[in-house]
Amino acid sequence: MTAIHSATQAVSSPGNTRYDSLKASMDPAIYPLTLYYESACPLCNAEMSNLMLRNTEGHLRFADVSAPDFSGPPAGTTMQDLLELIHARRADGRVLKGVEVFRLAYEAVGLGWVSNAMRLPLLRPFAEWSYPVLARNRHRIPRGLVRLMFEGAVRRAAERSAAARCDSASCSR
Repeated sequence: MTAIHSATQAVSSPGNTRYDSLKASMDPAIYPLTLYYESACPLCNAEMSNLMLRNTEGHLRFADVSAPDFSGPPAGTTMQDLLELIHARRADGRVLKGVEVFRLAYEAVGLGWVSNAMRLPLLRPFAEWSYPVLARNRHRIPRGLVRLMFEGAVRRAAERSAAARCDSASCSR
């Protein structure tokens, strides 16, 4: 497997206006959005795994910067940059970092309510301030806590979300 993959499943639900409107609102200058993450970090890996499960429309691509076959950072960034904060490359080549990456990723997988919450006047400055602190200390978070937060209830929710979009005619398991 290469370090960059799209983690996509072919899913289409005729008449599902919620997902049809989401698909129509995906800006071609932004999506597909390539997320640069460190799978060696349990927290990062858990979050990206959950995004991969929800990425049924293929709007996200994932580049594991700690994979042996990683092709290198996007133009204008260094490996150190990628290890300090999450980065993404938009379809038009523009590179983003930090909380904005999460906002766009959540929108791409149908979690616009999370993205919208991070734009609220009180939450936005808190998210912008706290994410770099969390990123700097992410390797100190105990694996048990990460498992509790992501690999249990959130993973099951992501699997249910993906399954809900599938029917026997349009999704193979």
